[in-house]
Amino acid sequence: MSQFSAFGDALRQSIQSFDYSPRVDEYGTVRSIMDDVVQIDGLSTCHYGEVLQFDGGHLGLALDLREDGVGAVMLSGATEIVSGSFVRGTGHVANIGVGDSLLGRIINPIGQPLDGRELRCDKFRPIESPAPSIMDRSPVNQPLATGLLAIDSMIPIGRGQRELIIGDRQTGKTSIALAAMINQRTEQNTYCVYCAIGQKGSTVAQIADTLKNAGAMERCVIVAATADDHASLQYLAPYAGCAIAEHFMLQGKDVLVVYDDLSKHAAAYRSMSLLLRRPSGREAYPGDVFYLHSRLLERAAKLSDAQGGGSITALPIVETMAGDISAYIPTNVISITDGQIYLESELFNAGIRPAVNVGLSVSRVGRAAQHKAMKDVSGSLRLDVAQYRDTAIFAQFGADIDQSTAQMLRHGERLTQLLKQRQDDVMSLAQQVAVLVAFDADLFDTVAPKDITEKRGDMLRFLREHCEGTMQAINASGKLSPSDREMLIAYCKRFFGGGSSAKSE
Repeated sequence: MSQFSAFGDALRQSIQSFDYSPRVDEYGTVRSIMDDVVQIDGLSTCHYGEVLQFDGGHLGLALDLREDGVGAVMLSGATEIVSGSFVRGTGHVANIGVGDSLLGRIINPIGQPLDGRELRCDKFRPIESPAPSIMDRSPVNQPLATGLLAIDSMIPIGRGQRELIIGDRQTGKTSIALAAMINQRTEQNTYCVYCAIGQKGSTVAQIADTLKNAGAMERCVIVAATADDHASLQYLAPYAGCAIAEHFMLQGKDVLVVYDDLSKHAAAYRSMSLLLRRPSGREAYPGDVFYLHSRLLERAAKLSDAQGGGSITALPIVETMAGDISAYIPTNVISITDGQIYLESELFNAGIRPAVNVGLSVSRVGRAAQHKAMKDVSGSLRLDVAQYRDTAIFAQFGADIDQSTAQMLRHGERLTQLLKQRQDDVMSLAQQVAVLVAFDADLFDTVAPKDITEKRGDMLRFLREHCEGTMQAINASGKLSPSDREMLIAYCKRFFGGGSSAKSE
């Protein structure tokens, strides 16, 4: 009996201490579903951006709040939802797993792995969050090198900057972004996030293989919403990628984020908005598409030392039609970013890669963050390229030109060949400086234009073997001392077999 008595006392004590707090879940019902957009009756306490759970565990996102119901987009299982299905609010906004476990992985915008391997994340972060305040930011004063001579010398990018890459289809926009990501493989404090929005699945796989073959994938995260995915996933992709980048930034890391591309992102948002019966604005786009991209790109920043000193550098990509940069989406993003790299179809078709139009390309921040060594050797480079391309147009018509103009055309033709570069052929700061020093000393004037690229590679290999100390000093300090310049010129002359005499300092 004593055992039963003890058991009864324990049971009474457990009942007395039991605290019952009932949870109240508000349910709604699906009124209609069309093209992954759901109209729901009920859910009067739902919040904007709240994750909704449907029958079968499928998820949706509330994007339109009305007095008589909610408009939502499906994130999964749209084909299994029918009119009358139950739906409840989860009480939290959309979030995504973050952390080092994502490095080297390919995921979708809701954190599910796409590379066939298991993924576990201990930390989560809201997909949308406020941009850092002005007081939490610091000036952009550190360069983010892309490894492309044409970009780093004429349109430099700083850590924390937002630099738009814009141009027609198939002009090498993604190649520039990939070159920048590959060039970060030696930076121990820098990570990369690539957001594929509306790209083909094969294209995403090819990009992953390119990064893996270059040894850069282990420091990258790919967030992919392919063309086969719902418009809602394409809409979430850049915000999910930015949330992953923010986690690293708040740890004091530098992050490069590529949004490829925001034209498809705007189109996905437009299709969702029209199905949600939102009012359309200029050129059939919803009037808040500017806010769509501004609240994304404003999250890129260079944090102050008090906030850890991390940064997010954004490279949004926008596709134009027939080179029209005055269209709605291009002008939107141009007004938000700190400059643009404009790629021209005619230059691309002429074999000039990257096909940068120096007249329409600008970096409003990068010069302040450029390495001093690059500043010293690239001062007039942009003007020389622009002047050559303008003059070459008239020379094509057989116009009479004087000797100085002919010399300028010969010089510009060789400079154009020097600036040609493949995405996987990235160059360090010292290599870029050495090429420009040799060009400034007229050492390439005796080389035929078709042999310039090969000669440049041979010269860099020669300098790596015979002038390694000077090259390492330039890379380490970011400066070009007079003695280093003299050393580079001497070894370059030695490589060219005497070459032309160097210009006076």
